[in-house]
Amino acid sequence: MTATARLHFADAGEAADLAAFLARLIHYDKAAAVRLQAAGDTLAVFGRPPSFEVLAIRTARLAEPYGHGLDAPLGTTPGTPLDVTVSAGEFLESVGESAQSETAAGIAAVPGAVTGPPWAGVLPPRGGWRQEPGLPAPDTVRELVRVAVGEFRSRVEQLPAERRVRAELDRVGREIWSRTIGETPLPVRAAHAAQALGFLRGDALTLLSSGAWLRLRTAYGSVAVRRAGAVGLPVTPA
Repeated sequence: MTATARLHFADAGEAADLAAFLARLIHYDKAAAVRLQAAGDTLAVFGRPPSFEVLAIRTARLAEPYGHGLDAPLGTTPGTPLDVTVSAGEFLESVGESAQSETAAGIAAVPGAVTGPPWAGVLPPRGGWRQEPGLPAPDTVRELVRVAVGEFRSRVEQLPAERRVRAELDRVGREIWSRTIGETPLPVRAAHAAQALGFLRGDALTLLSSGAWLRLRTAYGSVAVRRAGAVGLPVTPA
């Protein structure tokens, strides 16, 4: 992959929304990497905010299929799908410029590839998703997150100063965030991550499953997590 590869977003708004997602990822990890996959007129961006132990997925509409015409990377043929792991910070710079530019609105350069973290090689499957029952209404899910955050803060504040160490905070966090939502196997940490990333808005909220994966999908993005006790690592082909 070369830095001359470019993405043509459907409009500047798509670029702005993607930039906001990338900024949130970087808030939790200054050295974050993202895996980009583009096929047809859709770009999928995968990231993993370390505080939540989930995989975040944000899609963006493209004005034209990636790889068509002069923007195909050197050595590829028109229509070649994009699949590369890049620095989230470098990609944010390019996408941010795209969202603000009046002369090149909606066009962003793809940064050079980086050595991807382990999670980048283990993505949810592309297909085979089916809807799972038992997910409460969106307002109820948001309230569950609010209550869980309040409980975490309260319990941490009640700890003696000498016990406010990382191991103890992680223990409290695991107990709270591993609880499941409603009549589903979805852990609260998935909804917490969706809220922190700006996904948990509006009234569209769906729980999907495919193999060992659960996926909380909203109109603004998705959060995927492997089921508790799942065996094996289903890997999306690179």
